[in-house]
Amino acid sequence: MRVWQRSLGTVILGSWLAVSLIPQAAASCGAVSCFVTIGSQQQVAMEGLLTVNGIYSYTPMRLLPGTNGVIPGIDTTSRQLILDHHREARTITQMATLDLNYGITERWGLQLTIPYMWRTHHHTDGLGEDGLNGEGQDTTFASDGLGDMRVGLKYNVLPTLRSMVVLGFGVYLPTGVTGANDSTGALMEPTTQLGRGQVGLNPTIYQTYELIPHRLNQFLFAGYRHTFRNNRGYQFGDQWDINGGFNLVTVPWFVLTAQLNYRYMVHDNFSSSLLRSATPADAPDFPGEPVVLDPNIQNRAVPTTGSTFLAFTPGFQISLEGAMSSAWTKMTSAYFYSQIPVARDSNNSLAQGTSFIFGLTRSFQMLTAS
Repeated sequence: MRVWQRSLGTVILGSWLAVSLIPQAAASCGAVSCFVTIGSQQQVAMEGLLTVNGIYSYTPMRLLPGTNGVIPGIDTTSRQLILDHHREARTITQMATLDLNYGITERWGLQLTIPYMWRTHHHTDGLGEDGLNGEGQDTTFASDGLGDMRVGLKYNVLPTLRSMVVLGFGVYLPTGVTGANDSTGALMEPTTQLGRGQVGLNPTIYQTYELIPHRLNQFLFAGYRHTFRNNRGYQFGDQWDINGGFNLVTVPWFVLTAQLNYRYMVHDNFSSSLLRSATPADAPDFPGEPVVLDPNIQNRAVPTTGSTFLAFTPGFQISLEGAMSSAWTKMTSAYFYSQIPVARDSNNSLAQGTSFIFGLTRSFQMLTAS
């Protein structure tokens, strides 16, 4: 039964958050990654077993109806927060993740997550400042490279035949790209960069229980991420993720899965002075330079950050070994998920649209279990 449960775990969805998650929806020029729970990431592998996940995700972001996408600009070079300086258009994030899980003992596991990202972004910059009528300048951004790696340790508190409770603690390392420029040559804002530029802490808890042995199980996952302020004075808001769902084994090699994913993010914070974009009321200095409201450098909440997101995520997993027995398919599974938004509040910024995840999982017995 434990073998079936671990095999089934490869389909269980979850936020690697912190997956990997995850880069922000709560941000000026925000960008996010699709977050789901994949059980082989959250569980503790059997002793001596190395489980390798190769995951690809595609996450588009668009404006919601009734929002205009006008947000502050974040100038980390001059330490300026400029109100009403950008108008968002779209962001697309693609991510290829290598996730390694190794069973140190039957209860202790080690995890390493390495994301590689491709991100494109489009907005109108310099509202009230650029253009003949202060309409701003269309600006694009494209970058690819390593994201923030995560190293984690997991402990299986309740290893029984039908249930499992795993406590985890991960650390995000500031390995991601943070110095990419936009089409004008200016440094892009922290929230669109591929990395956050500072260490992050990520405690997690994962639970699963077989409601009907070998047929139906439920799972829950919760995670929290705190990122410290980076050297540019920017601190990403704390993030909470809660996922829950079910897995149904239709035939031994084909599993249907469905879950709900909830993400809550608080305001980002920027150590800066405060300005606003020029308006027609400032004529004749319109279009013109931003108007200083407070020249003092101090910690300020970024107004249009902070978000909530609820999604329904159906998917399936195929055991390639069960469908086609060969040396190439041994201990190998493939899976697909579609994350469909149910409720979103993006605080006038871009919001995550329907996203997709493809993955391949393979396990290797490195040592004989004691």
